[in-house]
Amino acid sequence: MEPENPLLDDYVLSLARKKRPRVCFVPTASGDNDGYIVRFHKAFPPARAAATHLVLFNRTARDLRRLVLAQDVIYVGGGNTANLLAVWRLHGLDRALYAAWKAGGVLCGISAGALCWFDSGVTDSFGHPLEPLNNGLGFLRGSFCPHYDGERDRRSAYHSLIAAGLPNGYACEDGAALHFIGRKLAAVVSSRPKAKAYRVERERGGANETALATRYLGKRR
Repeated sequence: MEPENPLLDDYVLSLARKKRPRVCFVPTASGDNDGYIVRFHKAFPPARAAATHLVLFNRTARDLRRLVLAQDVIYVGGGNTANLLAVWRLHGLDRALYAAWKAGGVLCGISAGALCWFDSGVTDSFGHPLEPLNNGLGFLRGSFCPHYDGERDRRSAYHSLIAAGLPNGYACEDGAALHFIGRKLAAVVSSRPKAKAYRVERERGGANETALATRYLGKRR
């Protein structure tokens, strides 16, 4: 989302603890959009990472588990979360990713690529109005809402869905990121000075949000 601001990408690469980590981009949510793949490789040139990508709409990789386990970082792009989950399950990529997660690999993503790891969340996969998505991968418990400040209806929709029974969870403004180790939230970081993340929980008559302590990754002026 921020081609001129590499702070979050640098943070992700630092988690691999290698000078030149192996990073695999998974653009399923965008329908394996060619332009998206080109932009990813531009953002991760050879001097920065050993970058590759995995496409499933014109699949050539036979052993997905072997490919995924050979990576230091799996980076999932944005797009349609419901389609992403359906295609992954059809190809068995969900099982390969679970193996990578259990092995200690770094799994990350933006928008759909962040929502997919949770039990549930808020999605525009089916158009508008926003709807609950209840069949996430479940690596992380609870629900998630991306674009909390970036799209007009996100905050109110998430509060309404939480009040109606969606599991309690987390929301991120654009530029903020949650860092989990296993299922424990270890840090909240941001690429924008004012970007924040929140814990959102059901309360009588609605939902309550609590801002989480967020560390800005850049230099404050």
